[in-house]
Amino acid sequence: MAAAKKDYYEVLGVNRDASEEEIKKAFKKLAMKFHPDRNPDNPKAEESFKEAKEAYEILSDEQKRAAYDQYGHAGVDPSMGGGGGFGGFNSGNFSDAFGDIFGDIFGGARNQRSNVYRGADLRYNLEISLEDAAKGTETKIRIPVQTTCETCHGSGARPGTSPVTCTTCNGHGQVRMQQGFFSVQQTCPKCHGTGKMVKEPCPTCHGGGRVKQNKTLNVKIPAGVDEGDRIRLSGEGEAGVNGGPTGDLYVVVHLKEHPIFQREGANLHCEMPISFSTAALGGEIEVPTLDGAAKMKIPAETQTGSVFRLRGKGIKPLRSSEYGDLMVHVVVETPVRLTEKQKELLREFESSTQADAGKHSPKNKSWVDKARDFFS
Repeated sequence: MAAAKKDYYEVLGVNRDASEEEIKKAFKKLAMKFHPDRNPDNPKAEESFKEAKEAYEILSDEQKRAAYDQYGHAGVDPSMGGGGGFGGFNSGNFSDAFGDIFGDIFGGARNQRSNVYRGADLRYNLEISLEDAAKGTETKIRIPVQTTCETCHGSGARPGTSPVTCTTCNGHGQVRMQQGFFSVQQTCPKCHGTGKMVKEPCPTCHGGGRVKQNKTLNVKIPAGVDEGDRIRLSGEGEAGVNGGPTGDLYVVVHLKEHPIFQREGANLHCEMPISFSTAALGGEIEVPTLDGAAKMKIPAETQTGSVFRLRGKGIKPLRSSEYGDLMVHVVVETPVRLTEKQKELLREFESSTQADAGKHSPKNKSWVDKARDFFS
């Protein structure tokens, strides 16, 4: 024997004199709670959901509710042949309510579209020198951008006329497609989501409300910017649609290759060639910096590849109060285009050092010993 159906008012948890809005809210609450997609591991939830759906289908329809109030379940049972039965869940009220709930479950409550769109953000790649990055500078850039049409002030309509409400979506910008008891929204194909239609387009922008122009802007580059840093110019992007706010412009900094320095955060690196005699005997050399030449002492017996640090001769980063350092990488330069006399002097020097090679060339002796051990 089949179990007796529950009272529809009891299923929804409302009084028998509940208003249409109270019934809709009650169903929405239950549908959110018991929807099968929210309860994949609870078979009882699907049963409760169907029960609430059936109750709402009847009580949201004025004629079916009246039949139910008078005759109970028999008044709305299609098998009884009384004409009051329901079938298919195709009620307009049900579709509206279920469309709302479907939107709540899959991404939040469905809201009326404002049809106002923020303009797109733009990106501009700006190349600057290392010196300008270190000290800061100001420059002008020229960008193509969509701006609000001055003829129609962004409405897209010929002066003296106005856009009209779209007759397909009634100004909502979206239309609802009914698929069974599911209600799916999509962008209106007539107005493309704006909710309005332009019958007489503006002759300047041809109904778009925006025109492309080249705009010249001043850009202040703060001291210390580095490769990839972004400078935001608020409101300098593309114009919005239907009075929407303007987007922003992001100026992305790129550093030009420098002939002397390589940057690494706050520090700078450079290679400094020194003579053979300076490396051997020591001395003082001039080193280039971003602030001019600086003196640096080279100790005797300096080897190629040695790195010396000049403190505070680097760059002060954008978000720091301290300057970095300059790292000087010494490269001992072999003399070229020697005269016969210079060659002879070098041969004499070489002969004098060979007498005690371990003393004068310790690295070479160490390498030779390691090679001998390897091959033996």
